[in-house]
Amino acid sequence: MGHASHTRPLLPPTSPLCPSHPVRFALRRFDIYRKVPKDLTQPTYTGAIISVCCCLFILFLFLSELTGFITTEVVNELYVDDPDKDSGGKIDVSLNISLPNLHCDLVGLDIQDEMGRHEVGHIDNSMKIPLNNGAGCRFEGQFSINKVPGNFHVSTHSASAQPQNPDMTHVIHKLSFGDTLQVQNVHGAFNALGGADRLTSNPLASHDYILKIVPTVYEDKSGKQRYSYQYTVANKEYVAYSHTGRIIPAIWFRYDLSPITVKYTERRQPLYRFITTVSGQVGEWAGRLPWGPPPGASTGS
Repeated sequence: MGHASHTRPLLPPTSPLCPSHPVRFALRRFDIYRKVPKDLTQPTYTGAIISVCCCLFILFLFLSELTGFITTEVVNELYVDDPDKDSGGKIDVSLNISLPNLHCDLVGLDIQDEMGRHEVGHIDNSMKIPLNNGAGCRFEGQFSINKVPGNFHVSTHSASAQPQNPDMTHVIHKLSFGDTLQVQNVHGAFNALGGADRLTSNPLASHDYILKIVPTVYEDKSGKQRYSYQYTVANKEYVAYSHTGRIIPAIWFRYDLSPITVKYTERRQPLYRFITTVSGQVGEWAGRLPWGPPPGASTGS
């Protein structure tokens, strides 16, 4: 019993499915991605080197853009305003100073300002540490000042008995205002007097430090803000006299506030910009690679 044979019917020449149909032939003429048969192409060492170099360059572009995307950028701006309105008009101050030749019983902190504040011998949140077997003293204190011009000074004014020749030579370890900022990308004068050494000065001299305090705001990526203060400083050293004789020396910190606020803001490149840049740069160079056989290539002996 014979098997029925199934043969594919031949397409008439006028059928649109026929490869030689005029419409399909005319449409194929617009193909801009024409292929060359593989038996007409041949890989070369030069082409391989160029391809590897292009791939490495594409990888370099991608890694560069990725580094820029994950790296936080800190931008700054200036404006006129009081940034920390919730502080109640106060600025926190941290002072750490050593007087190696003045007894702790004689050391005191006095605070004055143009709002009429006059506090002698401030003791809240302060500590005195004896140095040199009690001959010297290290004063550490945290206190608040009003946002008006004024001064605070280390002196013997609060002592029950004034010494004849108080030695005001000193080393300032720290003087900062507001929150402590330890940010790698921000290099400001937040502790401009840190490390100031006046041990070789005249023991009977007064020291004036004139401070210009600049409000500073740091805003991280989450929108949280921290308020600190940078400051510039100028200083002078002098022995003061009046008509009654020599004035008892002191270490003065006279301050004024700048109306200009400096704001630092953490920013990261938006995702859409990263994708757009990578697509543009990497895609452009990737398109130059001969992913398919190069047109016009022929075999060589």
